[in-house]
Amino acid sequence: MERLGDPLGFTADPEEARRARRTVRERAGKVVADPALLDDVELMSAEAIANAVLHGTGLIRVTVETDGRRLRVEVADDGPAGADQHRRCRLDHGRGLTVIDALAEEWGLDQTPRRTRLWFEVDAARVSAGA
Repeated sequence: MERLGDPLGFTADPEEARRARRTVRERAGKVVADPALLDDVELMSAEAIANAVLHGTGLIRVTVETDGRRLRVEVADDGPAGADQHRRCRLDHGRGLTVIDALAEEWGLDQTPRRTRLWFEVDAARVSAGA
């Protein structure tokens, strides 16, 4: 896949998170023509970024990529906040992962003590039913 711009890196600052979400939408707009799908990408990005801000540590990195057919957004941080003595994967406390599961073509969550990576993909050519 080809990156759409340089990866974004920021700390857990809400204003930086808003800026990252808007940047993801702008970059996705280069390959996604359907406004409803762009709304979905922005919503999923907001949920993924919010999870990193609320539950992660260190620098948050957001990458947007495409192969011309699919769009992939990846949000990574330096691992879960606080010590989890049972080394369980963090679970979404809100509806973020449920939203991503409902809207993404594919998604995944990879977590180690030193890294959490949440990614999702959509079909860039998908057109919403209402269009």
